[in-house]
Amino acid sequence: MTFSIVARSGPAFGVAVASKFLAVGALVPAARAGAGAVATQAAANLRYRPQALALLRTGVRPADAVAGLVAADGERAYRQVGIVGPEGDGATYTGEECLDWAGGTAGDGYAIQGNILTGPEVVEAMESAWLASREQALERKLLAVLAAGDSAGGDRRGRQSAALYVVSAGAGYGGGSDVACDLRVDDHPDPVAELGRLLDVHELLFGTPDPDTLLELSGELADEVRGLVAERGYATLDMWAGVENLENRLVPGRIDPVVLARLREGRTGE
Repeated sequence: MTFSIVARSGPAFGVAVASKFLAVGALVPAARAGAGAVATQAAANLRYRPQALALLRTGVRPADAVAGLVAADGERAYRQVGIVGPEGDGATYTGEECLDWAGGTAGDGYAIQGNILTGPEVVEAMESAWLASREQALERKLLAVLAAGDSAGGDRRGRQSAALYVVSAGAGYGGGSDVACDLRVDDHPDPVAELGRLLDVHELLFGTPDPDTLLELSGELADEVRGLVAERGYATLDMWAGVENLENRLVPGRIDPVVLARLREGRTGE
């Protein structure tokens, strides 16, 4: 019912998944900073998520974690799981009773798997996209892989939901958590494309500015910004940015071109 990738890139771990199934992001993915990531699907065993992460935290390799999980599961013939850890190859398992087409592949830092797919070309396209990706952010790499699987046929029953989950130490909002990205499309006719739209909004609101593009907030530009802020009914740029959910992009004495463009547009953040 699902196709997914679990992967590692630098210190980040993540999962991207799509399915003809309601709210697939509520069931399939799990990840822990410093430990790894897991996707449980087909007849998903949700116990695999905490169990896999606990094994990875103790230094168990992904292949051994998979072997341990399925050995203890009397319903393993109906399960599918992918795991990636802090180093080395990922691991994937497909039970012999998973509905066709079902299978997976794994390599250094990734595992890809799917069931009830149009054919093996889905997994093949996903692996090719992962290996060819030059994206720096894991979120973007995972989305590209998911889109490749979707374009290759994806779930043979159709489309319904998709999700993207990425963790890295201190990468969450305000540095207060490790969850860098947790986006879900629960019920949509084109969930992978909608997931891409949400990622664009996520990067706008929660991304950090590129230091090389920052503009000095002085002279005519400072006057313009003060005027635009006043037109919006705010006393300071900080107050306006907080309402617009752009506070992560504020830099004292300078301004992110993304913030400036938003201010000039006068749009309300959502």
